[in-house]
Amino acid sequence: MDSPQRRKRKQQARIYKPAYAKFLSVRSLTVCLSFFVFVLFISSDRLPIHKGVSFRPVLRTSTLSLLPAFLTGNGGAHATSKSQYPRLVVEGRVLMPDHLMLIVSTKLTPLVDNLDCVYYDLVLEQVVLKPVLSVDEYHQFKSIVRCHLPPLNFSASVNLRGRQRGRLGNVVVERRDWLLRLNQSVVPSWDRVVYEAVLDWNAHTRNVVVFAKGLNLKPHREADARKFRCHFSLTDFDQHHRGLFVLTTQAIAAAQETVRCLLPRSILNNPDKAKDIRVTVGRRGDGNVEGADDAPLPSIAKLQNVNSHQGKSNTGKYELCACTMLWNQASFLREWIIYHAWLGIERWFIYDNNSDDELQEVIDELNLHDYNITRHAWPWVKTQEAGFSHCALRAKHECKWLGLFDVDEFFYFPHDRGQDIPGPNSLRALVMNYTDSPTYAEIRTVCHSYGPSGLTSSPSQGVTVGYTCRLEAPERHKSIVRPELLHTTLLNAVHHFRLQDGYRYLDLPESKAVVNHYKYQVWDTFKAKFFRRVSTYVTNWQDDQNKGSKDRAPGLGTEAIEPHNWRLQFCEVWDTGLKDFVMANFADSASGFLPWERSLA
Repeated sequence: MDSPQRRKRKQQARIYKPAYAKFLSVRSLTVCLSFFVFVLFISSDRLPIHKGVSFRPVLRTSTLSLLPAFLTGNGGAHATSKSQYPRLVVEGRVLMPDHLMLIVSTKLTPLVDNLDCVYYDLVLEQVVLKPVLSVDEYHQFKSIVRCHLPPLNFSASVNLRGRQRGRLGNVVVERRDWLLRLNQSVVPSWDRVVYEAVLDWNAHTRNVVVFAKGLNLKPHREADARKFRCHFSLTDFDQHHRGLFVLTTQAIAAAQETVRCLLPRSILNNPDKAKDIRVTVGRRGDGNVEGADDAPLPSIAKLQNVNSHQGKSNTGKYELCACTMLWNQASFLREWIIYHAWLGIERWFIYDNNSDDELQEVIDELNLHDYNITRHAWPWVKTQEAGFSHCALRAKHECKWLGLFDVDEFFYFPHDRGQDIPGPNSLRALVMNYTDSPTYAEIRTVCHSYGPSGLTSSPSQGVTVGYTCRLEAPERHKSIVRPELLHTTLLNAVHHFRLQDGYRYLDLPESKAVVNHYKYQVWDTFKAKFFRRVSTYVTNWQDDQNKGSKDRAPGLGTEAIEPHNWRLQFCEVWDTGLKDFVMANFADSASGFLPWERSLA
């Protein structure tokens, strides 16, 4: 029997029990119940599934918005007006090099005038509101919201709020809300996070392809897939949640930033239920030591099905598509698309790497004229190889051939006098000759690099007419591939992919086709490239490394200072072949205007 002193101590313990203990108990119970429901739901093949209804798991964990009512605009004692936004659910956060990115479960308008980022000062226990930097569409029905990086002593678990009466400043939050902030998950940094997960689903393949930073795999080489596993869950993946994995499968391929894993049987049987399940990757430890696996990478990635054309036969696909990744190059897009559409490209995948120019407006205008362009927000910096792998997964359901090249690169068919001039759809006709080939799955074309050609300002008629002086020797190549015949690793070096065993590439002779690469343009245009290198394995120009690499501009140092006589550099051969071809086939006979010189409207 307890003594009076012992009973007194127990009563005091109950009285002074910390407030956050109740929160943790409720939270733990919620996670456990959700875990049980998830396992029961996803693993059962007998549960009724209604057509048109997909499984969208939602769990109130640390990634969700836990703001008090007066910050969300949903009423309450402190509310002053109703927000124009619904309650914003933040599904994930990641610290990018120059901003904090939030993934929101709602599709928001790009206008950001009435939306604020909410920062929590953990020392002074106050809230600071700042306007968002930008908003972008993500995965069709979600949004990316970019916020300023949190200041010193502020939590990275930033939230969002619809602005009320245009007010900014500080707001005091109750003590219980700080306990919520302190118990939120650690926000991952960009150098170590799983950022995309795509279902690769067709008659021959049923896997998941996961894209991750922090794997530290060697470039351009296949890795040992036996060292990796994929984990599937509703909750976040970090050191606090490593015991909450629901399903685990073995990797079957790995290279660079990409890991391909088997799908759990329950997801194979019910793929519609897989949508929005969170996925991560972990290294497999010593099988003889219990608990030897490394902690998995933090993840903001949820399963995504990019196949919107399930069951589409090869005969119903486009013959030739194109994919590119760009940043702030809207002014060059009209010329690139109109020219190559004339050559026969039928479908376009534009991977937008954080542009803030008029890219969407240009795409909308072109689509009004049936150019069939899709813009895909790709916010991940220095991930061009991964982006092209992602694009190949998307395109193989729609396209027989996929060209991967930049908006300053133009295919051209040289011809001598007396030879037939290539006509419309000539590039499409070329690849169609090899569509059913049992040997070739890639066509490579050499590139000629053009310089400023004596110009000091951007040519008004476009790059194909304005730049006419190039280096004599070709540099590298560009490829058009059959996306269904790429290797399971999706290993690529931007210029080309690794192919499935038994297939090889075809080198086109320079006399038959070349790519004009308008690489070194006038300084005002070129210096923008200086600050952005999209390839994962190419050194930034500002870094004092690999100064002799072909990926650098010869003679250009680590600072964006115009070299002497830039306008005359990279000029060894005057070549007006493509200029003459463009003026003969695209210029208006009366005015001489080219179709990309003015608005199409």
